[in-house]
Amino acid sequence: MIVEIRKGLDIQMINLIRGFKDILPEEAGIWQHIEKTARMIFEDFGFSEIRLPILERTDLFSRSIGEDTDIVEKEMYTFSDRKGDLITLRPEATASAVRSYIQHKLYAVDPIQKLYTIGPMFRRERPQKGRYRQFYQMNAEIFGIDSPYIDAQLIYVLMVFFLRLNVTDISPHINSLGCLECRPKFKDALLAFLSGKTDQLCTDCKRRKDKNPLRVLDCKVLSCQESLDDAPATLDHLCDKCQSHFEKVKYILEKINVEFVVDKRLVRGLDYYTRTTFEIQTGSLGAQSAVAGGGRYDNLVKILGGPDTPAIGFAIGLDRLVEIVDLKKDVYEKRLNVFIAALGERSREAAIEWACALGNTDVSVEIDFSERSLKGLMKRADRLKAEFVLIVGDKELEEKSVLLRNMKTKEQVSLPIEGIVEHIRKSIS
Repeated sequence: MIVEIRKGLDIQMINLIRGFKDILPEEAGIWQHIEKTARMIFEDFGFSEIRLPILERTDLFSRSIGEDTDIVEKEMYTFSDRKGDLITLRPEATASAVRSYIQHKLYAVDPIQKLYTIGPMFRRERPQKGRYRQFYQMNAEIFGIDSPYIDAQLIYVLMVFFLRLNVTDISPHINSLGCLECRPKFKDALLAFLSGKTDQLCTDCKRRKDKNPLRVLDCKVLSCQESLDDAPATLDHLCDKCQSHFEKVKYILEKINVEFVVDKRLVRGLDYYTRTTFEIQTGSLGAQSAVAGGGRYDNLVKILGGPDTPAIGFAIGLDRLVEIVDLKKDVYEKRLNVFIAALGERSREAAIEWACALGNTDVSVEIDFSERSLKGLMKRADRLKAEFVLIVGDKELEEKSVLLRNMKTKEQVSLPIEGIVEHIRKSIS
């Protein structure tokens, strides 16, 4: 279809939707470096990748995350499809991983599954620095292990990942939320406490305190936080099994040299968490201190229709992490081994063959197809940070040899055209 643009016609530019962002080529390198580091660590610790859809049935999230959470009540992108079924852009990945674990009967192959996934999530929150409506997470999920040893090891994996990226201003905060046996006693104690604080609570917390008082503990409104200074703690209401589990987690963390903070106010924002919960906090992000978090969700597989299976996992916020990773630019900058400066049509015809052959042998190569002068081509090669420039024109074609210039040392060597691809490979290695 041909679109005619008349002179003087005002064409309005289409901009990004608020709360979304482009990750430009100059930024993508650091994202790739972080993801590559994560994949290596996940695989070293026995995880396998799973790729999950970004659209799921809305019931999956309302049943798993909780009807009374801010995510389900206010933040999900939910709409009806053509059949009238409610579907949602995933706000988090754990529920999708559990759904997949159940649907494909991964437990029948082996109940112990260690999975990781990397991708976008969607929540309609107030956009702010490091917090977008389309944001990216890396998730690790472990099914089929109820031992406190795996809780400690998972926190250790997180620490290894951050330290591998030279992020050192971090501290694991841990807590225990108890289980189905001991949590009702804590809820009763918390509800009794909150009944005397109603006037200090925000509108949302006044409404949700009777249905799910734990949500009040996760509220970020200052008046609510101040009213909770003397609130009962889950740690004071654990049953013997949960207490023993938490003590063992702390003991193992000490054994593997992970320093941690016991944070009795740490509850996380999702209903499915049980027992061990944790966050990795940093002082590099101001008020938004959590860069990763997770915990046990031992009842979720059963709640969603699967066998009674213990599970634990975490999520890392990539958008925030990119802000605090301090790397030398050359670590993740795009490499360009050879820039071919081809002068004239005959040279470009030869150069395109060489470029395709070089690219097929893991040599990064670029050609400029314009009519630029040699001086202009050399400027572009320098701008692209090419390691070498291959210079070819009519004269070089007639003499059956080309010039290869080392852009760092400025030295030039003559290479025969016959067998040129192999000659270049040897010269730049």
